[in-house]
Amino acid sequence: MSDDRLQATIAASPTWTADLPTAALGGALDLTDWGLIAAEGPEAAQFLHGQLTQDVMLLGTQEARMAGYCSPKGRLLATFILWKTSPDQVLLACSADVLPATLKRLSMFVLRAKVKLSDASAQWRLVGLAGPQAAEALGADAPSTAWARASMGAASVLRLPDAAGAPRWLWAAPRDAEQPPALPPLPEARWHWLEVMSAVPRITAPTVDQFVPQMVNLEAVGGVNFKKGCYPGQEVVARSQYRGTLKRRGFLLAAPVEARAGQEVFHSEDPSQPCGMVVLAAPDARAEGRWSLFAELKIAATGSGSLHLGAADGPALALEPLPYELPPQD
Repeated sequence: MSDDRLQATIAASPTWTADLPTAALGGALDLTDWGLIAAEGPEAAQFLHGQLTQDVMLLGTQEARMAGYCSPKGRLLATFILWKTSPDQVLLACSADVLPATLKRLSMFVLRAKVKLSDASAQWRLVGLAGPQAAEALGADAPSTAWARASMGAASVLRLPDAAGAPRWLWAAPRDAEQPPALPPLPEARWHWLEVMSAVPRITAPTVDQFVPQMVNLEAVGGVNFKKGCYPGQEVVARSQYRGTLKRRGFLLAAPVEARAGQEVFHSEDPSQPCGMVVLAAPDARAEGRWSLFAELKIAATGSGSLHLGAADGPALALEPLPYELPPQD
């Protein structure tokens, strides 16, 4: 399918209800399903630069980035939001359920590098902030563009991509230092729905080692730098980008039933095997009983026929528009 036809298919796909007012998507939530790795030392950035899909050496202290950590086969073992608090400290936020294995694997390659890796989840508090209430509470000094970072005392405030029209931030600070803005509590399901609707991939335990970065649009949200040096799986990732071999992408879907990460998706015209996998899922904040999914799919499966959750005769799925354009393939 051509890029123009693919974009038209997504844009024309039905949605069930009108968008919610952004005020209904506001508040704060402690992100207990996230964890934090701290990389500290004079060679912290250099070490991570050689392990991740992102250019960590050129990362400034006023910005954040997505990054992936791949197996030698180019499959994602974890995704991170990463930022520098200083030239000698890089922080990496990831899903808590993949953190221990990721930290162990990264630590195997430290060798003589002047860097110390540690699980800093107990020492740092991660809070998701969303909506106009959060914008007002953070004030004029809050970062206003996606992936910008600002220091507010000991806290780092990172602007995440908007979702469903709502602004979002990640607030991170040592637990014994700053307190987050006083905001109404945001239901966990609603924050997760915003995360799904942002179509920014987060690898969790059920999806470890399943996707090459482009399959979940990691490069489309700035998580892959194709000009940097080698890292594990780099050859596979580069080949997918430049040889036109990419046949899978990340898509937003709507489901009439509960869904979960790692669940398979099937296509009516090829019912004998799955055509994709759910990456993230959450209850749809716009309609009770509905669920929103970010899923990796064969591009060919989005053109005709029907998509189904869990089995070839499972509940029917509907494509929804992505919040960004997919880059064209060479």
